[in-house]
Amino acid sequence: MEQFKSWDEMTALEQARETYWDMYKDAYGVRPRWIDTTAWTLEVFEAEFASLATAIEQAEIQRKAAEADAQHDFEMRVQGLLMSGARDRNMALRWIHEAEGSNGDDEYLCFTQGLPYGYFRKAA
Repeated sequence: MEQFKSWDEMTALEQARETYWDMYKDAYGVRPRWIDTTAWTLEVFEAEFASLATAIEQAEIQRKAAEADAQHDFEMRVQGLLMSGARDRNMALRWIHEAEGSNGDDEYLCFTQGLPYGYFRKAA
């Protein structure tokens, strides 16, 4: 069985390949297993890094906008429940947990609703 190399044991090209895989995942959410980088030079990697950096910035902008929309929609849902009979925010949140099947797990509810991680700790 082949042992994994530490970062310092890797060649510059091996380090570039690993960096490319990580940056691609940050930009597009998946690792590019279908892209063969074995013939790439450091110059090719550097050009790809510049392109991926732009894609990562755009993905971050889109993520933040989607989270802002999700927060607004979620708070409107809470307000609707408060107007429909929930006596307080905690009761409304319990009802949402029940409806979403999140079993009281706030972080899972964040995931299912597209809310930022830790949203309920900040809101409480």
